[in-house]
This record gives sequence, structure tokens and C-alpha cells, in this order.
Amino acid sequence: MFVSGWNQTVPTEEAGSMAALLLLPLLLLLPLLLMKLHLWPQLRWLPADLAFAVRALRCKRALRARALAAAAADPEGPEGGCSLAWRLAELARQRPTHTFLIHGSRRFSYSEAERKSNRAARAFLRARGWDWGPGGDSGAGSPGEGERAAPGAGDAASGSGAALAGGDGAARGGGAAAPLAPGATVALLLPAGPEFLWLWFGLAKAGLRTAFVPTALRRGPLLHCLRSCGARALVLAPEFLESLEPDLPALRTMGLHLWAAGPGTHPAGMSDLLAEMSTEGDGPVPGYLSSPQSITDTCLYIFTSGTTGLPKAARISHLKILQCQGFYQLCGVHQEDVIYLALPLYHMSGSLLGIVGCLGIGATVVLKSKFSAGQFWEDCQQHRVTVFQYIGELCRYLVNQPPNKAEQGHKVRLAVGSGLRPDTWERFVRRFGPLQVLETYGLTEGNVATINYTGQRGAVGRASWLYKHIFPFSLIRYDVTTGEPIRDARGHCVATSPGEPGLLVAPVSQQSPFLGYAGGPELAQGKLLKDVFRPGDVFFNTGDLLVCDDQGFLRFHDRTGDTFSP
Repeated sequence: MFVSGWNQTVPTEEAGSMAALLLLPLLLLLPLLLMKLHLWPQLRWLPADLAFAVRALRCKRALRARALAAAAADPEGPEGGCSLAWRLAELARQRPTHTFLIHGSRRFSYSEAERKSNRAARAFLRARGWDWGPGGDSGAGSPGEGERAAPGAGDAASGSGAALAGGDGAARGGGAAAPLAPGATVALLLPAGPEFLWLWFGLAKAGLRTAFVPTALRRGPLLHCLRSCGARALVLAPEFLESLEPDLPALRTMGLHLWAAGPGTHPAGMSDLLAEMSTEGDGPVPGYLSSPQSITDTCLYIFTSGTTGLPKAARISHLKILQCQGFYQLCGVHQEDVIYLALPLYHMSGSLLGIVGCLGIGATVVLKSKFSAGQFWEDCQQHRVTVFQYIGELCRYLVNQPPNKAEQGHKVRLAVGSGLRPDTWERFVRRFGPLQVLETYGLTEGNVATINYTGQRGAVGRASWLYKHIFPFSLIRYDVTTGEPIRDARGHCVATSPGEPGLLVAPVSQQSPFLGYAGGPELAQGKLLKDVFRPGDVFFNTGDLLVCDDQGFLRFHDRTGDTFSP
């Protein structure tokens, strides 16, 4: 075969060789051109960016397939696969004997977790007015299969609605309180432990919302949190009763169901929820109860830290629960890994990333009620831990410990978390390595997260075009004096240059919404920016200033409005 050119006919192979020779100078000049354009530093990390992009796309595809499979299984509740209850039941079918939870000397398989949660769900359904009959069998007063609950109806913070009549829920759930309505909010004031999980999962199965209350709150802040999320019931640990005694009159005045999660001498009107659970059957409850009407329905409240005031109840949707199921898959963790978790479950890091992330891959979690630096490596050796979820302070505690034999020969290959300072990072890897550190950034109520999947110390993520194509965000110029983004003559925000601190914002869309806070729209004031890059667009304002360097690495700079830093 021949091609024509320069008024002569040349064999194809020779033409190809000539073309290659002509292109060679251009190929040699390309790196220099890229360096001149300040792109060459970022190309060094292109393989890592590509690998993570492939993993992220696979993760999204897996989560979508999971939701579609659930929709096919229950055409009347197409959103059911987005619920936490559906995922736990699926794992109980797929991996019934695989260990889900290790807590002290206790171990629970996925099937055991499912049965424990079913008992909790049945106890809560009695408080909704259901009558299961003796031993927890379905009996009179239970809604029929065709009567679908509406846990997200109205998406009201109060969880109010017509109370279900009948049953003995009022008598068993704290005396004078009315039966819980569908979608009502139940607050948990509990330490990290198995009972926290069974109650959380049981509430999800029963079509009720959960509010995770920080365990240190008392008096005014506690009452504020319960009112802001519209809690209709409170489950608390017996060890908190003494410190909560001054608050009990106010709690009763609010008309709350009051339960203690364990035996002991309880005040009048308070019963032992765990004892009630033990009398219930462990069979499944109707799946339609946990199937949301919309994937953006609120299913959970997590309280922000309140660094600039009282805590705010951030709305967590079924969509966010589904997205958090992909967290550990994004980090390269698989179902045979063993995850060490010693973070409070009332924080997003512990509950959504740690527990829900573990459920997302069907792995094993070693849950600690409190972190002990002196016991950490012994625990890792005993349970063959491979993944450690941290906050920066935990790593600092570990590197400040005297050396011990258990820190040698461990199987920890990955540490995932946030707030790890560069100096501690260096000491941690040098002393306990070889292991990989994945530093992350995210907010409880936010719609943006970043992951530093390269191991570059001090960075909280990457701003490569590949990452931003999958998880879009921007850094915009910000005036620290006025506390407002800087806008150009057209009224649009201005993107920052490399090395320049900028406000982290992310577009609000159906796939990445911002649900705000319970208690009123004024609580979200300033969290949404409009007309950022074009008329009509809406972005979530994280309130955090980050810096992107010339290699595309993101580093935390400051938090607007206070002096917090990770």
C-alpha cells in the first residue's frame, strides 16, 4: 500500500518512519513546553491520579448497581437500596458468618448484627403503637404490607405526625409519652459500643430517624440539641444517669420517651430498652418501613462542633449514607481487611466513614469505646488489624509513646483520617512503617471531600482535573477583612492562582445537595453562594481556606470566622 506526498509515492512503512522522525523533535520539546506552562509538575502524579479516577468510577458504578438491585427486588420501594437497613440485610445474606464487629472480648457476625438490629427495631415499633404479639410475632395493630410508611414525609425536624393508636408502646417507652409517629426522631446519648449500633440500625429499620448526641453535653446545650432536631425520645447510657439527673425534669416536660440502654436503678418513667429488646423476636421487620420516599430524605442528624455557637443539627440524607458506603472502597480497602476504629460514633468520622464505610465493603471493624495509645499495638496484633482510622491527635499520642515490642511486626498497611500534621506524619511513618497514610478532608454537612491518595505529606487532597471532574470543587478568592468572596466586574467569583489561599466551594446539584440544618433556614445563612461563576449557579461554602500548589496538592490554610485548624 502506498501514500502520496511531496509529488512522489513512498511506501507506507517509510512514510511512517519519516513521520516519526518529524514528530520526534516535537515530542522532545513537549516536556519543556509543559514546564513552561507550569503543567509538568502535575504530570509527575498523573499515574496516581489515573489510578484513583478508575477506582472512583468503579466505586460509583458499584453503588449505583447496589441501588438498582434493591429497586429491582422491591419495585414498590425503588429507593430502598439507598437505606442503611437494606445494606445490613444484604450483608447478612451474603456474608452471614463473617465477623462484622469486635468489641473487647465480644464478636458479632453480620447475621448476628442483623438479628440484634431486628430486635431493636421491634422494640421501637412497639413504641410506635405496633403490637407484635407474644414473643414478637406480628399481631393485631400491625400495619398491613400495603400500608407504606413515610419516614421522610414533610422532612420536618420535629418528626411530628399522627400517632399510631393501639399497642403498648406508651407504657413501655417511658410512661406518659405518646406513641412515636412514623419518621419521628430518637436521640442516642451512648458511648461507642455494640448497643449504639444495634439501636441505630434498629431505628433505621423501624422507619425512625436517629440523632447522635455528643456524650459530653448536659444542661442547656443538651436540651438545645434535642429541641433543634425535634427529638421525641432519648436513649441514654446508665452511666450517664447521675450527671443527667438535673436535666430529667426538663426532659419529662418535653414529653420524651426515656429509655436507659442497660440495667440499673432507673428513675420513674424510664425503662431498660435492652431488656425490652431481649423479649422481642429477631426476625426481619417489613422492608418498606426503611424505604425512603426520596433519596434526599433526612434519616439522621449529626451535630456540628459548635465552634461558633451552639451545636447545629446537620441533616444527613439516605444519599449521603449511600455515598459513605463507598468511602473505604475509595481508599483501597477490601472486605478481608480489619479496621481499627476508636473515634466517637456521634461524629461523622466514626459513624458515617468508619461504620457505614465498613458496611460498604463488608469488612470487619474493631470498635473501641476509648482510644488507648498504650494498648493500640497489642490490639492490632491480637486482631490482625490492617487499617487504622485516625484523627491527627491519635497519631501524635502513638509517636509519643515509649517503644514496645508490639509495634514491630504488625499488619497495619493503611492509616486513613484527617488532621495529621506534617511533623507527626513524618515520625509516624518512619517509626511504624512501611504503611500508607491517606489524609482526607470533609465536613459533616458538606457536599465536597478530598483525599490525598499519593502520600504527599501535609496535603489533604488533590486538585487534578481528573479528581475535579469526578468530585467537582473550586478555590475562589476571599477577602478576610469583609468576610466575603471577591467578585469581578460582572459579579462573579474569581478562581485563585497556585499558592494563593482560597475559599473552598462546591457546586450544589441533585447528586451533591446541601440539606442544611434542622431548626430553620436561617441556620444555613452564608452556606450557599449564588452566581459564583455563571448566573444562577449555586455553590456550597465550606468556610475553609485551602491552598493549591503548582503540583495540584491541597493544603489546609485556615477556617474563616474562628481560629480552628486541624
